[in-house]
Amino acid sequence: MEQKVRVRFAPSPTGPLHIGGVRTALYNYLFAKQHKGDFVLRIEDTDSQRFVPGAEAYIIEALTWLGLKFDEGVHLGGDFGPYRQSERKGIYKQYVDQLINDGLAYYAFDTPAELEQKRNEIKNFQYDASTRSMMRNSLTLSEEETKTLIENGEQYVVRFKIEPHEDVVVDDLIRGEVVINSSILDDKVLYKSADSLPTYHLANIVDDHLMKITHVIRGEEWLPSAPLHVLLYRAFGWTDTMPRFAHLPLLLKPEGNGKLSKRDGDRLGFPVFPLEWKDPKTSEISSGYRESGYLPEAVVNFLALLGWNPGNDEEILSMERLIELFSLEKCSKSGAKFDYEKGKWFNHQYIQLKPNAEIAELYTPYLKEHQVSVDIEYVEKVVGLVKERVNFVKELWDQSFFFFVAPTSFDEKTVKKRWKEDSPAQLAELSEVLKNIDDFSAHNQEEIVKAWIESKAYHLGNIMNAFRLAIVGESKGPHMFDITEAIGKEETLKRLDYAIKNISANV
Repeated sequence: MEQKVRVRFAPSPTGPLHIGGVRTALYNYLFAKQHKGDFVLRIEDTDSQRFVPGAEAYIIEALTWLGLKFDEGVHLGGDFGPYRQSERKGIYKQYVDQLINDGLAYYAFDTPAELEQKRNEIKNFQYDASTRSMMRNSLTLSEEETKTLIENGEQYVVRFKIEPHEDVVVDDLIRGEVVINSSILDDKVLYKSADSLPTYHLANIVDDHLMKITHVIRGEEWLPSAPLHVLLYRAFGWTDTMPRFAHLPLLLKPEGNGKLSKRDGDRLGFPVFPLEWKDPKTSEISSGYRESGYLPEAVVNFLALLGWNPGNDEEILSMERLIELFSLEKCSKSGAKFDYEKGKWFNHQYIQLKPNAEIAELYTPYLKEHQVSVDIEYVEKVVGLVKERVNFVKELWDQSFFFFVAPTSFDEKTVKKRWKEDSPAQLAELSEVLKNIDDFSAHNQEEIVKAWIESKAYHLGNIMNAFRLAIVGESKGPHMFDITEAIGKEETLKRLDYAIKNISANV
């Protein structure tokens, strides 16, 4: 029977979740759901020095907002918990002891000062087969000396003993076969007595094995760690259950030269975090996609296509469609430029696709900010007339304020250009024409008004431009008669009267 696909997203709670991490989570989710597998959230908090309060809750909230639903995790529980590494100390210690007893790892007592001294003595120093014999560890000390140091409470680390001159093969689903010679690897620290916690390298391997993870899909920056992880699986005798690796391409700066960073977002004015983040130490606030007005579906669609191609011309892809089409084989090996303008385009597309009722609900808080309270049905109608003009819901006000508030002033440039000497008299006539229309639908208004303009031999553009200025206050907005149908006859006539009196008085 084929093993059930199980993937994990395993962030460290060291700050806000970067958009590159969001993409990694998304690809894990798509892969799991396509294979009817499990998507697990594990929190890798073994680096106690870098722990940031609130980061774990932020990660969960961000991924929930984006619609990435976990099957197991710190917030859900499951059969393979605990899912927070700091709660698994006892589990890791037995595996550390196993490696020590098998002669595959050793205790090292070198102090930071001693390590720094060696770095000064030896150019490009690394702790490995060629240097370990010079250091203070259980390979150079007697068994009795080692035991005494531990019993006396001297701090130590446990290092993995890597044998040199061996080609380590990593079979990567995106990059193919990657071969690294073990001689370039150092004896990585697996465990620290100072906090009784393992490092990422050991905890990651043990958890993936015990949680029955079948595929490890992570960022390209973890590729150098993969050979070590292969060696650790081999050391534990777990090669038959070793997960398949897939290392995703980096998200690059918009210019393409280097990894995307928060500084790029600050420099060019776009978020690099899914949600707004307030640094608990500095109180600095970083913008988020949610608070900037992006729809979660748009963010998901945008990110999915940064480093993966569906193999066809489709760009607008629902989560269901992404799950259907996704494959690791179609992921790029090279980095993907972060085209933030394309992100805006996706948001525009999803605003157009959403029902007017849904956009109206999202727009309502902005209306309240402007002290506007109207029926939601009216808001829906307005949204339908102007939403094609915006990339974000918050931009709707600038495109629709005149549906809710009559102009009390008029744009000077438009007045100078559009308000003619005979405009007051002509708009007074137009007011009478509109007053006598019973069916105030846009279509009926347009037919009657255009017939009147033709019968009077007036200039169509002059009349309509002055009409728009009177109703809107400037030269903008959707089809003129759609506006007047929406605001109604009484409001239309009131605005015409106000404009005739006030524009003429100030020209």
